[in-house]
Amino acid sequence: MSKIKIEATSAVFYLPYYVAEEKGYFEAEGLDVELIRNRPNDETELRFIERPESVSSFSSFKLFEAGQSQLYNACEWGQLRRSQDSQVNGKVVARRAAVASQAIIVRPDAPYDVPGDLAGVRVGVNFHHGSHYLVLQLLEGFLPRTDINLVGIKGKERFEALRDGDIDAVAVMEPWITVAEKQGYKILAEGHYFGAEIAGESLAEDEFTRINRAVNRAVDDIREDIRPYLKYFIAQASKVAELEPEDFSRGRLRYIHAGPYPEDHFNRTLDWIASWGLIDSENQFVQLVDNTKLLQGA
Repeated sequence: MSKIKIEATSAVFYLPYYVAEEKGYFEAEGLDVELIRNRPNDETELRFIERPESVSSFSSFKLFEAGQSQLYNACEWGQLRRSQDSQVNGKVVARRAAVASQAIIVRPDAPYDVPGDLAGVRVGVNFHHGSHYLVLQLLEGFLPRTDINLVGIKGKERFEALRDGDIDAVAVMEPWITVAEKQGYKILAEGHYFGAEIAGESLAEDEFTRINRAVNRAVDDIREDIRPYLKYFIAQASKVAELEPEDFSRGRLRYIHAGPYPEDHFNRTLDWIASWGLIDSENQFVQLVDNTKLLQGA
């Protein structure tokens, strides 16, 4: 039985994987799974990136392209871009279980109260990740595209960069949304979004099917009662804030059974990403998506 390595960092995206590991669901499926929680980080100082073209879509998933992991999930927009860019033929193989949210936040004393106040204001994101794409979608309903001013942040948590006055607005996920709310920061906009799984060719169809059975079993546990598992969120934010389970809005934490990535959704998503010049508009579903890894042996 070979070891399957999965990049599994932020708790909000990987909670079903954490729970499956904790409950022994991977072992019950006959799998030897290693969740890689700490990835190499070559950013030691706060750095701002002015344009998405200046950073690789794999800036956070170098292990996958190096053949040191076989699977990871992230926002669907970024995953389609990575499927296009992958040099090891990584493809989207499923819609992930986590329906995450991100929020645009500002400090309590900031002069901004609605999304339209951010015309020309730098908003800190992680380029080619959920914060990048979701902020574009959130703000383009309030501002002309030319007034949306995003900057990539590396080497520091975005919440900490905002707190320390390095930037005036950022997009964050959980547990940082809860930290922000508890400390009186203002939320200007928030949205939920789907994600996708990318797998490499070395991950067999039956292995991925069994992984998803374990993950979906964990989703059932989470949906029954998420409170025992909020410890993962609390631990992630422990260097910045002391959180309690009751601090979290449980309606914000949404998890569904992983399933095939729909072609009609692909078409709408690709068209929108391409409208921002962030992907090749000529990409076809069969080039970037392979649902057979999930469907075979399900």
